[in-house]
Amino acid sequence: MKKSEVPQDSSSLESANIREMYYAVDENGEYTTELSTGWDPKKIALDNAIQDIKERTEAAKQKVLKNETSPIEYYMELNKMDVGILASYVGIWTWRVKRHFKPSVFKKLSAKTYQKYADIFDITVEQLKHIEN
Repeated sequence: MKKSEVPQDSSSLESANIREMYYAVDENGEYTTELSTGWDPKKIALDNAIQDIKERTEAAKQKVLKNETSPIEYYMELNKMDVGILASYVGIWTWRVKRHFKPSVFKKLSAKTYQKYADIFDITVEQLKHIEN
C-alpha cells in the first residue's frame, strides 16, 4: 500500500496515544514505515475482545458473590489471564489453580498461597479474600 493510504481510522488505542507501524511504499517506490492510529476492522475486533473480557469479568464477579467460585477466578479475568498463565505465574499446576476456584478449597488455602495470588494480582490478601459489590 502507498504511504498515503495507510489507515488512520480512530480506535480505542488512539486515546492511549498508541500507534502502529506499517510498511508502505513512498513517492519514490521505496519501502518505508508509516505510523497509523488504526483501521476500522481492527477496531471492531479489539472492541469486541474488550467487551468479551468485561462480560467474563462481571460474570465471574457475580459467581463469587453467589459463592459459586472463589475470588481467584474473578481476579484472573480482571487481569486478562487464563488458568494456564495464572498457574505459571503462581508456580503451581493448572489443576490446582482450578481447584482453588472452589470456595471451600479457597477458604483453606495457606497464608503463603494467598500471598502468592495477591502478589500476582497486585492486591492485598484482604482484597483477594473479599470482593466489593
